[in-house]
Parts: sequence; structure tokens; C-alpha cells
Amino acid sequence: MGTVTEYLENVTGPNRPALERIVGIARELAPDAEEGTSYGMPALLVDGKGLVSVLETKKHLALYPFSGQILPEMSEELGGYSWSPGTLRFSVDNPVPDSLVRRILETRLAAIRK
Repeated sequence: MGTVTEYLENVTGPNRPALERIVGIARELAPDAEEGTSYGMPALLVDGKGLVSVLETKKHLALYPFSGQILPEMSEELGGYSWSPGTLRFSVDNPVPDSLVRRILETRLAAIRK
């Protein structure tokens, strides 16, 4: 897989804008983020560390905050989603609200910049 931009260019249909929305929020919060890879996934990086990756799979869309601590801390807010400590799964029909995306990414940024 290539960089975030290259990856998103290959996503078609309604999934692409759903993923681009999350990447856009990440870029607003971390305008200094660079495109690269983390754990083999196209990712936005801050200080060389993974901030976020968003991917399309056969069954869902996924947000990866590159931390196993963030999502468990927000478990009450994630009741309508399938998730594990390192992955938040969603769909075009059940998108992650911008406010929750911001909280996830702000929490990850704070951990990176410690």
C-alpha cells in the first residue's frame, strides 16, 4: 500500500468520502502530519509515529488510532460500533460522528506529543 492520498484515490463509491472526512479532520488537528505507513498501512504520521489510518475492508470501514488505550477509554461512546482496542469499525450508514473522531485523534496527538 502507498501513502494515504494514493490509497484514497483507489477507494471508490460512497466509502471514499467517508474515509476522506476522517483524514480531513486529522489534517485539521495536525497540519504538520506527514503521509507514510505504520504497521503496513497508509497512515498520517506525527513525529514519525502513527496518528491515524483509515481503511476499507470487505465488510466495513475501519479507523486505526495506533494505540490500544484510546478506544477502551471511550467504550461508553462506542456502543453503536464494533471495536477492539486498536480498531473502530464503522460504515457509511453508521459513520463515526465528527466530535468522536476529534476526541480520538486529539487523545492520540496528546499521547504522541508527550
